[in-house]
Amino acid sequence: MIRLAGIGAATAGLTGVVACSSGDDTGSGSLAGGPSSTRATAGDPTAGPANVPRPDVGLPSGDTSRGADNFFISERLDAESVTFRNQFGQRITANLFTPKNLSRDGRHPTVVVSHPMGATKEQSANLYAQKLAEEGFVTLSVDHAYWGSSEGEPRNLVAPDNYAETYNAATDYLRTLEHVDPERIGALGICGSGSFVISAAKIDPRIKSVATVSMYDMGAANRFGLGRSVTLEQRRAVLAQVAAQRDAEFGGAAPEYTSGTIHELTASSSDVEREFYDFYRTSRGGFTPEGATPRTTTHPTLTSNARFLNYFPLEEIETISPRPILIVTGEQAHSREFAEDAYRRAAQPKELVVVPGAGHVDLYDRVDVIPFDRLTAFFRRSLA
Repeated sequence: MIRLAGIGAATAGLTGVVACSSGDDTGSGSLAGGPSSTRATAGDPTAGPANVPRPDVGLPSGDTSRGADNFFISERLDAESVTFRNQFGQRITANLFTPKNLSRDGRHPTVVVSHPMGATKEQSANLYAQKLAEEGFVTLSVDHAYWGSSEGEPRNLVAPDNYAETYNAATDYLRTLEHVDPERIGALGICGSGSFVISAAKIDPRIKSVATVSMYDMGAANRFGLGRSVTLEQRRAVLAQVAAQRDAEFGGAAPEYTSGTIHELTASSSDVEREFYDFYRTSRGGFTPEGATPRTTTHPTLTSNARFLNYFPLEEIETISPRPILIVTGEQAHSREFAEDAYRRAAQPKELVVVPGAGHVDLYDRVDVIPFDRLTAFFRRSLA
């Protein structure tokens, strides 16, 4: 791994940002949903009981202060594991959460939620989806293609356009459900998905409101690094490495992986690396989906990660208006620069919420810190 600007490629960008990546092995529990069913439509969706993970007690415990509860399971909701196809023909897997006391005869507002870059719906997205569902929304927690339980080969591929399509395809699916109001669908993106949801909303007027939490502009993060610490010469060096690896893999070499969360802490580990390690490599948030290995779950493929250099999610963000945008960031978050940039560029109506004392990863799972009240109020107003 090339060292960049003193903090390393894993935290500086170019070969990917450590923020927003998956974790290690975990056990699983189940949350019973409605009866299994298959809906024969053009999107080929299916549904069955949801499985939700439990913390892996075999991992270090991590810092579980301030209400850290990534593996929260609500007893007030019905949960289904559902699948539907995106326009790339891949089957997307999601969890559909519905309040038990919600009338299935009416049409209700719905929020699509997706996970940090390189993570899975079991990391942050399920938590947010359930907390919003407890407030009366129907919610859908989705895995992006190439990650988690969704289809896509090769695994861990970087495909920003396809990640945005996750939200568009989720909207396709939700608009077919009898208890969902097709004109009241909002979307929420956490970390890297904060940029993917913006990309999706720019081209899909069916998404009526957008919220981001701990947003990463995955294009800027990879082009410039945190605090614009990466030089053009360093970027070119990484592209030369990617080009050489493409040649090698086309000739039959095994894929190389990049960035993601470190697997061991050392005396030289940066504060950002430590922050992500405490979530993704501990029982606080560590999770490995079926078919993955703990050594690669956090890491995009090296050759595909260069696509982020061509990714500009904040360009024309103002065209989302007059649909409202809520941007949530931590006062001490290393990603705050991206949230503030998005807020500056966006047109009204827009709102920036800076959570006092919160870091980037704090907003993944610390329920005593996450402003669920602000998110709930935003979606109630915007999806009224």
